Amino acid sequence: MSVCIAVPDSGDNACRRRLRQAAPPTFVFRCQQPVSSSMHPQAQSLWRGPRWALAILLAVLGMIGPFAIDTYLPAFAGITAGLGATPVQMQQTLSAYLFGFSFMALFHGAISDSFGRRPVVLWGVAIFALASVGCALAQDIGQLVFFRILQGLSTGAGIVVARTVVRDLYPPSQAQRVMSQITIFFGIAPAIAPMIGGWLFVWLGWRSIFWFLALVGVALWVSNYRYLPETLDVSQRQSFRIGNLLRGYWQLGLDPRFVLLALAAGLPFNGNFLYVLAAPAFLGGHLGLAPTQFFWFFVLNIGGIMVGAWVSGRMAGRIAARQQIRIGFIVMVCAALVNLLANAVFTAHASWAMLPLMVYAFGWALMVPAVTLLVLDLHPARRGMASSLQMFVGSGANAITAGVIAPFVMHSTLALALANVGLMSIGLFAWITVRRRWPLLGRLEDGDIAGRPSMSVGG
Repeated sequence: MSVCIAVPDSGDNACRRRLRQAAPPTFVFRCQQPVSSSMHPQAQSLWRGPRWALAILLAVLGMIGPFAIDTYLPAFAGITAGLGATPVQMQQTLSAYLFGFSFMALFHGAISDSFGRRPVVLWGVAIFALASVGCALAQDIGQLVFFRILQGLSTGAGIVVARTVVRDLYPPSQAQRVMSQITIFFGIAPAIAPMIGGWLFVWLGWRSIFWFLALVGVALWVSNYRYLPETLDVSQRQSFRIGNLLRGYWQLGLDPRFVLLALAAGLPFNGNFLYVLAAPAFLGGHLGLAPTQFFWFFVLNIGGIMVGAWVSGRMAGRIAARQQIRIGFIVMVCAALVNLLANAVFTAHASWAMLPLMVYAFGWALMVPAVTLLVLDLHPARRGMASSLQMFVGSGANAITAGVIAPFVMHSTLALALANVGLMSIGLFAWITVRRRWPLLGRLEDGDIAGRPSMSVGG
């Protein structure tokens, strides 16, 4: 049920239905969704600290995913030798983790819709810590693969639930600022994780990497137990029955808005992720960089993402979400076309080849917080499930890019640029379709960001 309040008329007539006989000309009666329809009823009292502190807590929670991968990559050869495994068997430890992560990402959000956000986070972090101990104590490759699966099954809880916690606590414009801050802090993980893993491997051996991850898990569990509030009110929880869950997945999966928005966020990301997957061929083979110089590529990309996220937070509440998404896509289109043209005309060189990719990353980070909020607000009662499915769509796109597209195009910088344009174009087409079919989406005020009808009265 909507609540109508009278406010002075500011001349903002977007999406208002005026009933001239009901109010004096100097007032507008604006219908607002009650807080409980999209946020916790006591949201303002659940987190009294600054927004940046919550952003750090949730960003570090999400960092365990990248840390679980990037810290042990420098020790691949050492683990292979230590356990008497083959390189193919060692690769299975990564595949097993990714399988567990992708599979459980479908369910973390749905479980949090039924039992609350806090229990899912605490159980997920606890299992991650125990699985890390198991990895550290593994005596053969089979045991390591098993515990890596457990790590994958648990790490998605932090990433999936963090998004829903933000939207449970804040209206769209403030939520976008927090998500942008999370992206900024989260961007640190891919930069520091390989350095930490390499240092631990050199000085303390490969098992110390997993002991380090276990300590991170314990620290995260303690901090979230003490500070993370339960942001899903009991009155908003869904029944945890198979029929209800299947209905929810069916409802979201058949919602064209959800599918198109998930593609609009996930596929452009893969336009940049493609270069990460092809880094040895792109940086070493085509640009002639030594392995010790690869870090420049990652610094530029992460820098683009962090600056884009910062600008996104500054834009939140000042311009409409759809306008911000449009700007992000314009930046990506320009960067992708410049990258394509340059690689078609010139031989790729390290002095310029990475710059369009940095600008592209900036454009993606500029628009993705706004797209994510639109996804979460399509079905507020199933916000956790929506976050899970969005993560699943993204993981599926990542898998296709890694297994099919990257090996097919990494032989040529022009082929990489064409694939970049293609992936970005599909995401752009998805967003254009959403914008044309649902013109209210992303244009309304807080509480109506997903295009739900709002009614206002005025003269």
